[in-house]
Order: sequence, then structure tokens, then C-alpha cells
Amino acid sequence: MITKPEILSPAGDMECLESALLYGADAVYLAGDSFGMRTASKNFSLEELKVACELTHQKNKKLYLTVNTLPRNKDIPAMPDFLSYAEEVGVDAFIIADLGVFEMAKRYSPKVDRHISTQGGIVNFESARAWHQMGAKRVVLARELSLSEIAEIRAKIPEDLEIECFVHGAMCVSFSGRCLISSFLTGRDANRGDCAQPCRWKYYLYEENREGQFFPVEESEKGTYLYNSKDMCMIEHIPELLKAGISSFKIEGRAKSYYYTAVTTNAYRHALDEYMENRDDPDYTVSPWIREELEKISHRVYSTGFFFGTEPGQETENGGYIRRYNAVAVCVESSIDGVCAVTQRNKFLVGDTLDILPPSGISYNTVCQSLVTEEGETVDAAPHPLQKLYMMTDKPIKKGSVIRKKV
Repeated sequence: MITKPEILSPAGDMECLESALLYGADAVYLAGDSFGMRTASKNFSLEELKVACELTHQKNKKLYLTVNTLPRNKDIPAMPDFLSYAEEVGVDAFIIADLGVFEMAKRYSPKVDRHISTQGGIVNFESARAWHQMGAKRVVLARELSLSEIAEIRAKIPEDLEIECFVHGAMCVSFSGRCLISSFLTGRDANRGDCAQPCRWKYYLYEENREGQFFPVEESEKGTYLYNSKDMCMIEHIPELLKAGISSFKIEGRAKSYYYTAVTTNAYRHALDEYMENRDDPDYTVSPWIREELEKISHRVYSTGFFFGTEPGQETENGGYIRRYNAVAVCVESSIDGVCAVTQRNKFLVGDTLDILPPSGISYNTVCQSLVTEEGETVDAAPHPLQKLYMMTDKPIKKGSVIRKKV
């Protein structure tokens, strides 16, 4: 019998958290203001962490706190109070990479479940068993595993040990995120959450006797990207993921926007629900509109990572993102008589055709017919960030909807 997996979404700040919950996440993962692997995110203060737990539990969802850096000696004294506070405010699980932190969590937060981070580098069933014997409830497997390897691990570990795998988002050229390139080139330690992403940089050779002359290491006429990995996308392979025995589908992206969180969560929510309703159909394929949603966020070229073992994972043509849509507003008050209230995020104009992603998750187009400021002034454009405007459209828009425009 197949157990329906969890959709686990990233939350780099409170707005991302709210988006994840609104668009169908079963659980969210986030960091406090210490010990998380994404210092580029806003993350959550101690008070915000408490509010996040309350909001998540009100919706009967779970919250996992990343404590997944590799802390140095000087970091350890602050750990007990941090762990104890997390238990006090209701964190459901810690995501941990370091054995010492794992043992401290047992002592200072015994009621909180412990998950082993992908930084733990688990690639075999004996490692997973060992963590389970020490008290882990879940292992987040290394991203470098194939589906057949995951299935073998699932078959050879205790039934109550859960498996979590990344199914979407940025990939890292290093093994399970264990990278020293950033430390060597910039002094920023990727293993303590401060990666400068030098794997995305464009590289040239410089010949010491020819001052000022740079030589591209040609991969194409567009430049040289030696370490630039593609993004993962497994939206078309939900059946294979379930067959391998994965308990939690994890979406990467704690440093990304509320819009990314909303769209990816929504897509995987619908894809999983759709498959569970049609799992007896041997010819099932994901609906095209769900796949298309993932083309509406900024992303690198998609791949299936290591799940099928052989697909090339390096993107040599471009170090940046493919962007086909911009999020231009969020609806903050549902339409009444054709008029809704929005807050602006990117410029848009009266007359624009807008793509609406409502909380129900089924997108549709509408036309911006007019815009009025809070002061009652009619305007032709929405150029000011976070400005509140009243927008008339030919179709109603619900509160919480993301409003986007094709580039």
C-alpha cells in the first residue's frame, strides 16, 4: 500500500511561510536567526519563530527547523538555549547535519523529532540504520542517489524511519552541499550557511606574461560555466518517486521569493493529488498545465538530477535564470463588484493581461481595466513597490492570489 507523501516547502521569511501554507504544503522548513544553512534568507527571529509555529499548527501543518550548519567550537555555547526555546515554541522537528548537535538535541529538546540533513551525506542503508538506532525519525538522503538506490535503502531500513528527498530546485556541484570553493575564493563558509555561489560564476584563463589578456575556456560562444549545475524538476515523475518509497517531497529554495514558494508548492500539491486519484491508470502523466506552472518561475535549465543516473547535470550555456513571467502584485482584498485591492511588486499597466494564481491553484487570465490609488487617484500604471491599489478586472480575484505578467 502506497502512503501519500508529504509536500515539504521552503520558507525564508514569513511571507514565504504564508504562501507555502496557502498553496498546499503539508509541512514547511525554515531557519532561526542562528545555525541555518541559508544566511542569505531573512530567516526568523526567536519571536517570529514562535509566531510561525502558531500559524503552521493552526492549519494542522508541521514546522521543521534547520539546525544544519557544521558549528565551530565558538558556536556551541549558544546551542542549548536555542534548542530548548525551539521545543518550547512547538517546533516539530530539527533538521541536523552534525552528530554533536544531534546529541545535544536529545538532551535539550527531547520532545522534538530529529531529521538528518542531506549534509549528512547518507547514501546507504547501513548509515540510515545507524542514525535510526541513535534516535533519528527521518533521513534526508544525499541528492546524488538514483531511484533504484533509494528503493533499496527503503527496503532495508525500519518501516518507521522516514525518507525525505529533494524533488525540485537548485542543485549544488559539491557532494550534498559539502563545498569549500566559496571558503577558498571569498572567505565565506558554505558549511555555515554563507555560500557566495562561485559555482555560478563565469570563468576565464589568465596568462601571467600577457598582462590584461583573458582567455575564455570555450564551452560555447556564450561563455564558460565550469561548475554550473542545472535545476532539478521531478514533477513528471511522481509515480517513480512514490514507488521508491519516499516519504517527503522536498522543494529547495529558502533563499527564494514568496512567488517561487507559492508556484512550486502549488504545482507539486496538484501533481501529487492528481496522481493519487489516478494511480491505477498505467498511462498516467501529469497534466500539462501543472508542468507549465514551473515554467512561470525563474529557473535554470531543468533536469532530473541523479534520480535516473545518467542525465548530464551541468548547464554550460547560461549561468543565470530563465524568466518568462514576473510576479507583479498580490491580492490583499477579494474582488467586490469587479474591484480588488492589490499590493504592487513589479510594474504593470492598465490594459495588461494578467495571469492569476488563486489559492485554489488553477490559474486563469484577466485584464487590468483600471487602477486607483488609496487616495482616489486614477493611474495608468503601478510603478511603486508595495503600493496599495484598487484594480478593476473582467474576472474576480480572491484574496491571497498571486498576480503575474508574461515578460
